[in-house]
Formats: sequence, C-alpha cells, structure tokens
Amino acid sequence: MSLLVVGLSHRSAPVSILERAALAADTQAKLLQDTLAAEPAAEGTVLATCNRIELYADVDKFHAGVAELSTLLAQHSGVGLDELTPYLYVHYEDRAVHHLFSVACGLDSMVVGEGQILGQIKDALALGQELHTAGRLLNDLFQQALRVGKRAHSETGIDRAGQSLVTFGLEQLADDTDVDTWAKGKKALVIGAGSMSSLAAATLARSGVSEIVVANRTLARAERLAQILNEPGGTGVAAHAVEMVAVGDELTRADVVVSCTGATGLVLTGEDIETAVQGRRAPLALLDLAMPRDIDAAAHRIPGVRLVDIESLAEASADAPMAADVDQVRGIVSDEVAAFGAAQRAAHITPTVVALRTMAADVVASEVARLEGRLPGLDDKQRAEITQTVRRVVDKLLHAPTVRVKQLASEPGGAGYADALRTLFDLDPETVAAVSRADLNDADVKNRGRV
Repeated sequence: MSLLVVGLSHRSAPVSILERAALAADTQAKLLQDTLAAEPAAEGTVLATCNRIELYADVDKFHAGVAELSTLLAQHSGVGLDELTPYLYVHYEDRAVHHLFSVACGLDSMVVGEGQILGQIKDALALGQELHTAGRLLNDLFQQALRVGKRAHSETGIDRAGQSLVTFGLEQLADDTDVDTWAKGKKALVIGAGSMSSLAAATLARSGVSEIVVANRTLARAERLAQILNEPGGTGVAAHAVEMVAVGDELTRADVVVSCTGATGLVLTGEDIETAVQGRRAPLALLDLAMPRDIDAAAHRIPGVRLVDIESLAEASADAPMAADVDQVRGIVSDEVAAFGAAQRAAHITPTVVALRTMAADVVASEVARLEGRLPGLDDKQRAEITQTVRRVVDKLLHAPTVRVKQLASEPGGAGYADALRTLFDLDPETVAAVSRADLNDADVKNRGRV
C-alpha cells in the first residue's frame, strides 16, 4: 500500500485561498483523469467540499507523488503552485488512512461531529468509480471510511459535540437566543436547491419559520424542494419556489436568508443587500454556507444586517465541546486504522500464497502423470488413492507456513514476507501478477455496486 493524500482545508488555509481553489464538478473529473495519466499514480479520487480539497492516490514513489499531486492541484484550482504550497498538507500510508477516517467521523470538520461529510465521501468514491480511477485500494479505503464514520456516530455521542453546519450557523445568527424561539414566525429565503440548501430549508421549517421561499437557477429543482416542504404531515410551513431573477424582491420581504449555490461569483452583492434593507425596521439575518462565498463580505458593515459565513463559523467553532466523546471517536479511528492496515498487508500477500499453491498443484499433477507412466497397471481406485495421498502431503506441508506468513504479513513491517516467499520458492512474478489482476477485476465489479 502506498496511499498518498495531498490537500488543503479550513485548518491549513484561509478562506480566501479555499475560495479560489474550489473545484467545479467537471474540473474534478479532469483532475482525476490527469492524476492517472501522471507517472507516479495508479489510482486516484478527489474529496472536494466547501472547506476542503484533497487528492488521494496510490503512488509508487513518495517524493515524485507529492510533487505531481501538488502540481495537479495547482493547475486545476487556478492558484499558482508557489502560492498554494504553503497551505498544502501531506499524509502517507497509515497517516493518510488515519486522516480520512478522522474526516469521516467529523473530527476534522469545521463543526466537530457533523455528519454531512459522509455523503461527500460517498460522492468522492462514486466519482472515482464512475471514471474508473478508483481501484482496489481506494475502493477499500473509502468504503471502510464510510463504515468507520457510521460507527462513530452510532457508538458515541459525537453528534452532540457539534451540530451540522446549518444548525451551527443558525445558532450563530440567533446569538444567545434559542433557535426555535428566534426563528418562530420569520420569513425565510433559501437560495440554492442542493443538499446543503435542502438541509437548511428543512432545519428552518422544523425551527418554526412561517414561510420559506426557495430560489434556484433551475426552477424545477426549487419546485421539488418546495413540494417536499409542503407535503402533508410535515412541518406546516408554507413553501414556494421562485426563479433567481426574483431574489431581489424576495430579499426585501425575508427575515433570514440562507445561501449555498455552486456559483463562482457573488449571488448577493453589498448593493443588493443595502437596497433590500432600506426603510425596514426588522434586522436581516444572512447565512452564507457556500464556498466560494455567495454573499458579499461587505454585508458585515451594513447597519441592520448580521452575516454569518464560513469564515466566521470557523472562528466560532474553534473551541469544540465534549472532549470525552471526541476522545472515544479518536480511539475508534486508531483501532480501525490498525485493522485496515493489517487487512491490506494480509491481502498483499494473498496473490503470492495463491501462486505458491498453484505451483504445488502443478507439481502434484506432473508427478502423478509421471507415476502413471511408470506404473501403467494401476486401476482407477489405486490411481485416485495415490493422487489424494500426494495432495494431502503437499497441503499439510504448505498449511502451517502459508497460515503463518499471512499472520506475519498483517503485522507492521510485514510487507517483506511476500517478497521472501517469492524468492524462497522461485515463484514466477507473472503468475503472482496475474492473480493480483484477477482479484482487482473481481473487486472492481463488486465495489461498483456498493456505493
């Protein structure tokens, strides 16, 4: 295993750099294709969220891999390599596994314990599978990361250590007031109809707002979200959809605005917001969850306007509570990293063991054929008994060393046992490689249906 991750996040880079480095969906696909075209990488996938961009790859050379992945991130993000490099972090092998498992559990999130990252990890794996850039290593890694994240949320109180980004943002807007009390009766405008915007709309509805207007560039998506909010047995909120051109008018009526779109420019400018608040008495609360930002940072300076964005959320969430739950999750991550490493090391030697047993079977077949030539008078029963006896002898001789070598290979530093086994028995490298290719093809077919 030669897993390498190169990336940047809210922990390593300022919001201004993260905004500029944000990757559109088509850019992510091109980045993965170029990663596999690069010499050091055999597999690759990208985890891109509003506050992190990470490129995962299976590489055969560490230093060359770091240089190539860093260059690719710079090229596709549009941020110069010299400017980007100080904000990049690098994790290799077990440290890379530990990093992804921590991310999956919400330990590395802006709001500790948030669960939305699991969906984003699932999307990252699906993209790698769709483009055939994720092979056995990354399939295994990301599938296990999803399981580890779910385990952390089901076995610990990490959910209490930090709410979703939406809930946390609304709490910041409400300041010292209970969110349900603060939101009750307010009119809300939700800009965007993706997963984060849908979560925001649902959270606002549960908090007691009286009306939700959904605006989106594709009106049909906004209408679908509004329909879900209006379903019988729901929260009772009145919801309807509008086109993006109506946002200016809706802004004058709204008490709270949540925006999370994929736009590359501002959705609400300072001028838009100043116009909307002219002559009104009620304050306007703005929550910007987009990266790059949707709402002009100049809104901070407009009287009667309170803006909470990714940058202010990062500052407010610096002192995460409930250390006991965090420590418990860290323990789970450490255990799972050790188990994953052992499984990968054991799997690495399996093709060699299979090749050894295949060679032994060929030797048995050859010797039985030679014996038949020297003893042509054997009947079928005698021939079968001799064949079975020879096979049992070979199986017994190979059983203990093959079981033991798998155990040894699963331990730290056990990667060299496969090489030793190949050398001792003079195994054909092509035979071992053929077994590996067959395993990889089987795993690829199986894993494509698991996301």
